[in-house]
Amino acid sequence: MGFVKRYMIAGLLVWLPLGVTVAALIFLINLFDRSLLLLPASLRPEQWLGVDIPGLGIILSLVLIFFTGMLVANFFGRYLFGWWEKLLSRIPLVRSIYTAVKQISEALFGEGAQTFQKAYLIEYPRKGLWTIGFQTSKTVGEAQIKTGFGEVVNVFVPTTPNPTSGFFLIVDRQEVHELDMTIDEALKMVISGGVVVPPWPEGGLQQPIHPENETREHMQQQFEQIGQSLSQEHMGPSGRSDAPGTEPDNETKKESDR
Repeated sequence: MGFVKRYMIAGLLVWLPLGVTVAALIFLINLFDRSLLLLPASLRPEQWLGVDIPGLGIILSLVLIFFTGMLVANFFGRYLFGWWEKLLSRIPLVRSIYTAVKQISEALFGEGAQTFQKAYLIEYPRKGLWTIGFQTSKTVGEAQIKTGFGEVVNVFVPTTPNPTSGFFLIVDRQEVHELDMTIDEALKMVISGGVVVPPWPEGGLQQPIHPENETREHMQQQFEQIGQSLSQEHMGPSGRSDAPGTEPDNETKKESDR
């Protein structure tokens, strides 16, 4: 029955990603189509087209997002947006949810000092274990100065599979190693728990961070070969030791005289 299990797993690996993808697309299409409810009933597509076409809400949502961005990009829009945020900040439960979502959105999609700027490889939580962290800023304050480091980096180490939680570390710049992968690629790797590993372009630096770990076994083999060669030099052709200061005993001399 081993072949049945093998075929079932192979079929599951084909249909499971496809099913999840289709379900996610249906959910998003239905969610965006709800934006059509903002239009008056007489202006909705099903009224003047005569048929309900799924997905038209995506177009309206993109247009709405675009014009919202245009509005908040000018002075008057920023004033209205600030007034709206002050109003939300006075509502206890809404304030906590809105602030958390806004900070995460700015970190992932924003441009400026509040975003993830670089992806680093950091030795954490102990020596010999490595994880991916994201530089949030290089701002120096009281905590950074009191570390005594010459140059510090504020690093956020997310958890898997939920990257919205994690650990904030103040790290010496000499102890972190910048990665070539983009922020999106590093986030995918963290969220997937290492299942999704972005390809590294050919021609990149192929040397490990600690090359001594890679060459330790090779050096040990060299030392063993040197030790064997030295022991062979001290042994004569008959297998006796020719090391200086080693003389044959009296019985050996007698046997050789005979």
